[in-house]
Amino acid sequence: MSRDSVRIAFLLAALNDMDLLSTDIGNAYLNALPREKVYTTAGPEFGPELQGKSVLIVRALYGLKSSGAAWRSHLANTLQSLGYVSCVADPDVWYRPAVKPDGFPYYEYVLVYVDDLLVLSHQGHKTMKALEEFYRLKDGYASPSRYLGAEVKQWKFSQDITKTKWALSSAQYVKEAIKNIEEHLSKQNRRLYPAKQPMHTEYRPELDITPYLDDEEANFYMSQVSILRWMIELGRLDIYVQVALLSSYLVQPRQGHLEAIYYMFGYLKAHDRSTMVFDSDYINWRDEDFPEHDWTDFYGDISEDIPPGAPEPRGMPVQINAFIDASHARNKVTRRSHSGILIYLNRAPIIWHSKAQKTVETSTFGAEFVALKIGTELIKSLRYKLRMMGVPLEGPANVLVDNDSVVKNSTIPTSIIQKKHNSICYHFVREAVASKCIRIAFIPSSENLADMLTKPMGATKLKDFCERILY
Repeated sequence: MSRDSVRIAFLLAALNDMDLLSTDIGNAYLNALPREKVYTTAGPEFGPELQGKSVLIVRALYGLKSSGAAWRSHLANTLQSLGYVSCVADPDVWYRPAVKPDGFPYYEYVLVYVDDLLVLSHQGHKTMKALEEFYRLKDGYASPSRYLGAEVKQWKFSQDITKTKWALSSAQYVKEAIKNIEEHLSKQNRRLYPAKQPMHTEYRPELDITPYLDDEEANFYMSQVSILRWMIELGRLDIYVQVALLSSYLVQPRQGHLEAIYYMFGYLKAHDRSTMVFDSDYINWRDEDFPEHDWTDFYGDISEDIPPGAPEPRGMPVQINAFIDASHARNKVTRRSHSGILIYLNRAPIIWHSKAQKTVETSTFGAEFVALKIGTELIKSLRYKLRMMGVPLEGPANVLVDNDSVVKNSTIPTSIIQKKHNSICYHFVREAVASKCIRIAFIPSSENLADMLTKPMGATKLKDFCERILY
C-alpha cells in the first residue's frame, strides 16, 4: 500500500478508537502455488536417486519471477474469505463493515505490505486469530513498535491524556544514517560537524560550479539522497525542500552538492529526534473566513463527483486542511518557481509536496496559482481515496493560501483572469470551489506551514515551523 494509506490508518485508529496491531507472515511466498508450471534440474543435494532429474516446483519459491504475484493472489483469496473487500483506490488496503458493542458502525481495515500486515479493528485479535488458521505469524501479533523503518509510538497530549494518538519517529533510522556517514568521512580523515540548519540560506545548488564527482562519489551521492528521501517519507519535513533541490543533480552531481549533503547530515546530527503525531482532533475554522458565492451563472448546477461503487461511509468524519505556497522564480538559472503543499486530515499530516514547477511564471500570482492547482489535484485524489475506503468527509477541504489576489480570483465569481496562460489553473481551481470540493481562505505568510517546503530557512524560523508541524 502507499505511504499515505499508512498515515490515514494511524489517524483512523485514533479517530474511531480502534486497536492497531501488526504481524509478519512467516515464509509467506511458500504458502502460494506457482502461477505457471516451473521445473528445475535436481542437484546433488537431492540425493543420488534424483540428481540430474527434472523436478516440478510446487510452491512459489523466493526468486521465481511470479512468486510475488502468486503470494498476493493467495493472500487476497484469504482476506476475501474473511469478508474483506479490496479498496479500489489502493488495492492493498482491505476493509469490511463492523459494529462496536455500543452500536457505533465503522470499518475494520487490513493494510498489506508484502508479508507485513497492519490490522485496525475494535477487536483486532479476532482478525489475527482468523489469519492464524491460514498462516504462521512470526512472533504472534502486537501493537507495532517499528514499521517500514520507523519507530511507532503511542502519544498522549498533556491537555487530554485520555485520548491516545499514534506517532512515527525516524530517530533510529537517522542515527544509523549518521553513523554510516561518519564512517565514510573517517576514511578521508574528516569529521561530521553539527549544523543549525539543513542548508546555508545563501547556497544555490544551481549556481554551483565546483568540479563534477567521479563515478564512485556520484554513486555515493545518489545513495545518500535516497536515504534522505526515505527520512522525508518517515516525517522529516524540515529537510524536504533542501533534498528536493539537491535531487535535481543526481545525473551529474558536483563536489559542492556532496558537501551540501554532508552539511545536511551535520544538521541531522544536531537534530536527530523528531516525531510526527497523527492527531485526530479537529481544527475549529471560522466560516466567515471562507467566502461563499453563487457560481450557477459561471459553472451551472455543478457538484462534486462522487465515485461510483464507493462503500457507505462509516465511522467519524475527517476534515481535510491544506496549506499551499510557492516561492516565485526560486531557481536562478531556469527561473522556475517552487511549490510547497502540506495536507492534513484533522491535525495529522498526510501528504506533503515540495517540487519545482514545470513552467516559468512571470509573477508571484502565477506561481501561487500553479501551486494551488497542484494542491487541488492532490486534494481531489485524497478525497477519492477516503471515499473508496468508506471514510466520511466533513464538508469541503479547507485550503489556506498567503496570496490575497489568488484568494480573490479563486473565490469571487466575477473576478477575471488577466493572463491567458494561467486560465487552466484558474478555471480548475474555481470549478473545485464551485462544486464545494474545496474552500479557500487567506493566511499570513508567517502562519502558512507550507512556506517551509518552498525555500531553505534560517535556523530560528525553521525551528518555529518545525515546532508547529513536528514534535
